[in-house]
Amino acid sequence: MNRTSSIDSTPSETKCAALLCEAAKSQLVVIDIQAKLGATIPVKVLNRVIDNTVLMLEAAKTLGIPVLASEQYPKGLGPLEPRIIEHLPSGVQRFEKTSFSCVQANGFLDAVRNAARPHVVLAGMEAHVCILQTAIDLSAHGFDVFVAEDALCSRKLENYQNALSRMQQSGVAVLSAESVVFEWLRDAKHEHFKAIAKLLR
Repeated sequence: MNRTSSIDSTPSETKCAALLCEAAKSQLVVIDIQAKLGATIPVKVLNRVIDNTVLMLEAAKTLGIPVLASEQYPKGLGPLEPRIIEHLPSGVQRFEKTSFSCVQANGFLDAVRNAARPHVVLAGMEAHVCILQTAIDLSAHGFDVFVAEDALCSRKLENYQNALSRMQQSGVAVLSAESVVFEWLRDAKHEHFKAIAKLLR
């Protein structure tokens, strides 16, 4: 199976995700974890999504991994959840959009390309709409896309499950937030292992 870390300027017909997510090649995108969207999600599920997204945000800050964020029509759906805002890196780009795919948002694709990091990790909501469309679009543009399944949600379980299945069929890697973090670290001898391990307690 051919694998590539190159970033194409035009969509390709097929794309296979990289086997492991690498810190030096990664960027994290937090998609639409907004107050009014969150109000439609069961509290236990929403808390799981926020907790695992915060885990990846804190690990990304420690490891110097770039972060982007998006908000779906914030005038109507409100801003990002307060805990997400609290843990975003200083100066992070936040893209307002009406398109479901972040790739269609003004300036987003340029920002992802400019980071020059071909591994894109996604977290957010809803899995079967904005996450799915963003993942497939980014994959078509040549990125290796990873979605943290426990940092995603949909209002209905069947939509969430269908989204994961469809993304996997499209060559998107599905893993957990902890898997993302440990793949970024790779070794217990990593200089930041102890600091990041504290986030898992």
